[in-house]
Amino acid sequence: MYRFLLTPRWWGINVFVLLAIPFCIFMGTWQLSRFEGRVQDHRAATEQAASDRHEKARPLASLLPVDKATSGRRVTATGRYGAQLLVPGRELDGRNGLYVLTMLRTDSGRALPVVRGWLPGRADAAKAPAPPAGEVTVTGALQASETPGDNGVGAQSGLPAGQTGAISSASLVNLVPYRLYDAWVTLDRADAGMKAVPATAPDGTGLDLKAFQNLGYTGEWFVFAGFVVFMWFRLLRREVEFHRDAALGLLPEQTDRPDQTGRPDQPAAV
Repeated sequence: MYRFLLTPRWWGINVFVLLAIPFCIFMGTWQLSRFEGRVQDHRAATEQAASDRHEKARPLASLLPVDKATSGRRVTATGRYGAQLLVPGRELDGRNGLYVLTMLRTDSGRALPVVRGWLPGRADAAKAPAPPAGEVTVTGALQASETPGDNGVGAQSGLPAGQTGAISSASLVNLVPYRLYDAWVTLDRADAGMKAVPATAPDGTGLDLKAFQNLGYTGEWFVFAGFVVFMWFRLLRREVEFHRDAALGLLPEQTDRPDQTGRPDQPAAV
């Protein structure tokens, strides 16, 4: 009854199944490993952030360039405050507001963007406290340049003068007359009248939409593997039933079955 499995048609079906199932399992396992890797990165970043708050601040130059290992680490820099910008559309504690971003001109000849704090409400330069005069030493968490669309950073354009949508050297270079570090710092303690902005985890280390997409793809690949197995058994059962009925002579006559010429059978003339 199962000799039909040796026909070319079933050889093709069986080869497809034998290749499709391992492929689906491999892809599902790979997507699961990507999700687990993101979970591990998130856990490591959380633990790193907790330890960074208590470590001794290090000179800025010793932690550049910013990467996953140095993002969030406490740094210190000395210089004089210069140009100041507002970064609208930033939430803190569930409230909408803005960052006050001031350039710290250092002895290296470059300026370091410093988030001095957060204010609620709409962007209004009159509400932003003026930076301290003279030489200052700042201490805060080192952050990588932002990318619009990541970590809640809006891709705003056409903002009024004195505002920027992202804290990025690529964006700020057109707004301030300084050479810039490809990094920024958020102060441990905000200046008077503002709230401190907490450091964010590096890109790719959070449990964001991409992480849960990996988990969703894992389920899809495993479901597809199960679907392939289900369809194979269903086709096998139908084929077995067909041959069993044919052996018992239970198949109905098919008057529209093509004849050897490829034309449907015609009823005999009376």
